[in-house]
Amino acid sequence: MKIAQVSPYDFTWPGGVTEHISHLSHQLINMGHQVKILAPYSPGRASGLDPNVVPIGRSLPIPAGGSIARISLSPWIYRQVRRLIKEEQFDVVHLHEPMAPYLNLAVLQCSDAVNIGTFHAYHGSTRWYFWSKSILKYWFKKLDGHIAVSPAAISHVQPFFPVDYDVIPNGIDLGNFDESVDPIPQYRDGKLNILFVGRMEKRKGLKYLLEAFGQAKWDYPNIRLIVVGPGKLDKYCQRVVSERNLQDVIFVGAVDSNTLYRYYRTADIFCTPATGKESFGIVLLEAMASSKPILATSILGYASIIKHGHQGFLVPPRDTNALAKGLGVLIENPELRKELGARGRMVVDQYRWEIVAQQVLDYYSKTIEMSHGTKDS
Repeated sequence: MKIAQVSPYDFTWPGGVTEHISHLSHQLINMGHQVKILAPYSPGRASGLDPNVVPIGRSLPIPAGGSIARISLSPWIYRQVRRLIKEEQFDVVHLHEPMAPYLNLAVLQCSDAVNIGTFHAYHGSTRWYFWSKSILKYWFKKLDGHIAVSPAAISHVQPFFPVDYDVIPNGIDLGNFDESVDPIPQYRDGKLNILFVGRMEKRKGLKYLLEAFGQAKWDYPNIRLIVVGPGKLDKYCQRVVSERNLQDVIFVGAVDSNTLYRYYRTADIFCTPATGKESFGIVLLEAMASSKPILATSILGYASIIKHGHQGFLVPPRDTNALAKGLGVLIENPELRKELGARGRMVVDQYRWEIVAQQVLDYYSKTIEMSHGTKDS
């Protein structure tokens, strides 16, 4: 099968959607299919770009959903897209965030293949769909199949585009998190390590974890908080750290993938206190793959993955006291931590990329059959 994977986001910058596309594409290639990835790019960062990527259009950084989306807004890409689609004659065109401008809309305009869209986002705000739905309906009707990565993603898009969506989740490469991964030696000093992984964005809820850690530190002085992720600490987090004179808080910054796996191996507890706008939470899969107990907020995107009391605990978002209490329970109970981590490792097996890619491939086949049946009739 000849497949196009289309990303609206710059493939030279890291991100959840681009990581999803990259892993899915490589798995499909391993299964014997031909795959091209169409995506915007930043010329200054394009060295070492995946050879399967066809760069189309320079990206611009646009604030979106509490983050930065790097997308192409150039109308000049249409001619390149039309030529590429005509030359390649794809069997399936798989568009991720298919209603995002501009590349995806140009591809939909030109494609006569079976077009499938995967909806990833759960931004909380639906302003883009609200103001543009009457225009976007033209392109939405060009989709033959509709996938969402989670119930949260469905809840975000379905009020504006009410069709049936199949849930096919994000995947994970479990081999990256096996027991052969070495922990970070300097943090294996007898202190209990609490790990946070995420960008330094307000919606990730780090402020509440810092406050909860400050409370827990009084009762459990032998704990450490390790914060891993790109970006600058906002003024609220800086204030918590300085006013409470927090000790044993390590801000690591951005790390490469291999180092990230080592930080998961180093952790005793994984905590992700996001306040919302998370459709899935790949960090939950990473923590489970590392057999770590999880303390997370009960937002929709997390509650669809974590069962309270099974792989970890869910607490209300923006609730410092609940976070501190949850930390205390896990700190005091090493056997419980081990039990929760073991359950998580069993659950995460269903998210292996081999399984997820097969689900996607089955959906392609089903949609092709239905599409051909519709055309024949």
